[in-house]
Amino acid sequence: MHPKPMVRIGTLCGLATLAGLLLAAPGGLALDQPGMSPKNLLAVTNQDWGGVEGLNRQLVIERTLRPYQGASHPGVNTRTLTGKVMCGYQGWFGTPTDGGGRGWTHWGGRNGFQPGSCCIDLWPDVSELDPDERYATPFKLADGRPAEVFSPFNRKTVLRHFKWMQESGIDGVFAQRFITDVSGSRGARHFNVVLNHCREGANLFGRTYAVMYDLSGLGGGQMQRVMDDWKALVDQMRITKDPAYLHHAGKPVVTVWGLGFNDNRKYTVAEGLELVRFLKDDPRYGGCTVMLGVPTYWRTLERDCVKDPVMHELILKADIVSPWTVGRYGTPAQATRYAEGTLRQDVAWCKERGKEFLPVVFPGFSWHNLNARSPLNQIPRLKGQFLWTQMVQAKKAGATMIYQAMFDEVNEGTAIFKCTDQPPVGESTFLTHEGLPSDYYLRLVGHASRMLRGEVPAVDDVSAISGLVKGGTR
Repeated sequence: MHPKPMVRIGTLCGLATLAGLLLAAPGGLALDQPGMSPKNLLAVTNQDWGGVEGLNRQLVIERTLRPYQGASHPGVNTRTLTGKVMCGYQGWFGTPTDGGGRGWTHWGGRNGFQPGSCCIDLWPDVSELDPDERYATPFKLADGRPAEVFSPFNRKTVLRHFKWMQESGIDGVFAQRFITDVSGSRGARHFNVVLNHCREGANLFGRTYAVMYDLSGLGGGQMQRVMDDWKALVDQMRITKDPAYLHHAGKPVVTVWGLGFNDNRKYTVAEGLELVRFLKDDPRYGGCTVMLGVPTYWRTLERDCVKDPVMHELILKADIVSPWTVGRYGTPAQATRYAEGTLRQDVAWCKERGKEFLPVVFPGFSWHNLNARSPLNQIPRLKGQFLWTQMVQAKKAGATMIYQAMFDEVNEGTAIFKCTDQPPVGESTFLTHEGLPSDYYLRLVGHASRMLRGEVPAVDDVSAISGLVKGGTR
């Protein structure tokens, strides 16, 4: 999710543990298969989704959207969003050899993906990944070895991510569906496959997931694209019937992100209202709990929000409001002032009108390699204090659910999954992990989930809980 500016933009316990989890059926995995072993696990990890040449949308749907037929293990309560911290899962990365046919997607800069040209500020820690999950790049580590990255098109890697969530106590993800991408055959293939992997990971590791549509880049009069995509997920994937799919207030949750921003979007708030009506009222595809990703100042219709009174009509038709606040403040003190002022009033406005509120928190921000005019480490993480302050203040303001931006967003430096403290050296500069274990933020977000539910105290100083979140993998 891209800003405007800055609006938005544990180990798997070895192959032997996973051997009983993986079977190559495209609709899902069965457990405890006879004869499964570390040796043949590698041969069945990734399904054959067919080639990328000659694809059309219908063929992509037939190949990639099928009901889940694998095992489902109990874990978090998938029937409510209350008491949960949910991460955004971009899932948009690609490599030339991952089978997705999209090249170095969301890795490269103006001159491809090479030293001096990239669009990431954090480097993922791939040290736990198996050889078939790692993709060598032109970048070099300090010892001269090629630096490697991952791909969410790789089934094993996404399952590994959900295993990390389980180990850390993170509840689940909003799986992003960028509507301009899924409208094309190649993009639809990629994001359908990633959604399959997320569904599988959530079921196998007792997590939950829901679809989040990002409308960025959509033209005027094109809201039918979103409706058609949702119809395909409901009809072909039967996604709302999946045991791991997130429900709230007795209905499946679906999120629409990007309504009301004053950054010259082509679609209107009124068009968004028609989409929400479809998701709420359609006799076949409606009946959803609808969450809206909106500007920070949606309530007062100022600053980053359009001055359109239909905005409030839109929000009143939906169920959950989630203002995008990435980059709206840059220090713990500023985050506290925002919470004590705007956030508290937002929560009260929603409560008075019977709506629920999902604040967004983020660990820091940096997009220097994507935007050279922006300094590296623009909003410092302060070893978790910046994020933790937002979590605590959200709870104090009355929030009962939180959206963590993001699980895997290395482009803007908001990723909370495992990142390395020893990134490549050379022409491009990257953030370090401040000497922290690579799983520090996974553990911190898991602790925040418990804090939100009142299971642990909401202390102000992150150092008071550092013993709980340090000591992980480096």
